[in-house]
Amino acid sequence: MTVTMRQDRDGHAVRTAGESVYAGRAVPAPDSRRFELDTGLTYHALEWGGDDPSLDTTVVLVHGFLDNAWGWRSVVEHGFEGRFHVVAPDMRGHGESDRVGAGGYYHFFDYLADLTSLIKTVRRQRLAVVGHSMGGSIAGYYAGAFPDQVDRLALLEGTGPPESDQPVPDRLVTWMSSWRRALGRGQTLYASLEEAAERLKRNDALLTDELAIELAGRGTTRTAEGKYRFNHDPVHLSMGPYPYRVEVAQQFWSRITCPVLLVEGGESAFRHAGAERERRYGTFANRRIEVIDGAGHMMQRHQPQALARALVEFLS
Repeated sequence: MTVTMRQDRDGHAVRTAGESVYAGRAVPAPDSRRFELDTGLTYHALEWGGDDPSLDTTVVLVHGFLDNAWGWRSVVEHGFEGRFHVVAPDMRGHGESDRVGAGGYYHFFDYLADLTSLIKTVRRQRLAVVGHSMGGSIAGYYAGAFPDQVDRLALLEGTGPPESDQPVPDRLVTWMSSWRRALGRGQTLYASLEEAAERLKRNDALLTDELAIELAGRGTTRTAEGKYRFNHDPVHLSMGPYPYRVEVAQQFWSRITCPVLLVEGGESAFRHAGAERERRYGTFANRRIEVIDGAGHMMQRHQPQALARALVEFLS
């Protein structure tokens, strides 16, 4: 891919990667933009369709834990182009967005505050929010906190992790210890992009070699010594202070009034089953469920065309 520079509609310089080819035609690459949020951080985001004012639906794509905006590229290029104005941010401490800095931590509702600020800046007439995994939890909280703002919501295995019965005081002690350990050990360095790509594949058995190299290239920075480090803040690798509670999430989900698409990977080990699945999914009043065959939890990597087809149909 080639890289060029141009100005966006607001006169800001943006970096644009060269075009990709989908279905025999060139697909415009996203603009790389930066947004100053009212939470005090600067966010990086990819934007498709920013120069086309006729696209009146903004779709915000919220990535999952230790992922970044580039993880959505294949999905967008399989059918979103020309239909929606699309914005995919790097959430705080991920990708090219700001980290919280010394003494700060990533409390979950901080992501919600960031997303709220970003949406105020980028949204057009209609708004759809799509969240994967951790991003699904954030998207669900947003739609529940501001139900009148969201026209469509899609959660890709985004109804939260298994619950923990650990008492909150014990959890807080564990959190402080793991936070100190994360700060002490620093960030892992990799000798090559291939080595970084292998690290991604160890956590994702369905990830292809080609895509692993691309994601490693997009998600790492080369140090002065010629080694590579992933861009996420290593503090993310510590255990958070609050155990997940479904009943808290349900207070948000029960307020959502828009249509909701719940998507699962057919081969995912993260799918909820039986009574637990019904407990969570049953909270959404206007829901539809899709299962993507041949996909694990990282469905946007494994079956981007099938996922794009399901999302475009729902969002349209």
